[in-house]
Amino acid sequence: MIIMAAVARLSCVCRRGIKPLLYQSTLLPRALVASHKYQDHPYMLTARIHASQALNASSGSKAASLHWTAERAVSVLLLAMGPVAYFNPGPFIDYSLAAALTLHGHWGLGQVLTDYVHGDTKIKIANAGLFLLSTVTFAGLCYFNYNDVGICKAVALLWSK
Repeated sequence: MIIMAAVARLSCVCRRGIKPLLYQSTLLPRALVASHKYQDHPYMLTARIHASQALNASSGSKAASLHWTAERAVSVLLLAMGPVAYFNPGPFIDYSLAAALTLHGHWGLGQVLTDYVHGDTKIKIANAGLFLLSTVTFAGLCYFNYNDVGICKAVALLWSK
């Protein structure tokens, strides 16, 4: 579906007399600039990009940088927790996985909301729903860890059958 939208957008641009570099024979990485046949001015192929209001440059790039670093740290932590959970399952790893998975999902869905939800009221409702979903997810995983076998042993049980 995304590819179809990109092709439709490129075909629309091509009808206007702009030849995008994606249709040339070489696929070398370069800027997406092409000249009109009868003019010397290059035209940039651009798309409208929505920036997050909370992480805008005017709100402080230090906070955005720290948030980006924290997202990457949690992703790397989740990669490292897989082997640890396999070789050393236990309550500490179960609750750590519950927290890290919930935080990773919360931040990922938050970025989806930032990209696709527009309008102040809609953003507030979507963020409230996201916080509710993340809270219920974390509480459910903690409940599962406390009252059942835990995340690590549940995955091991799924693999054993």
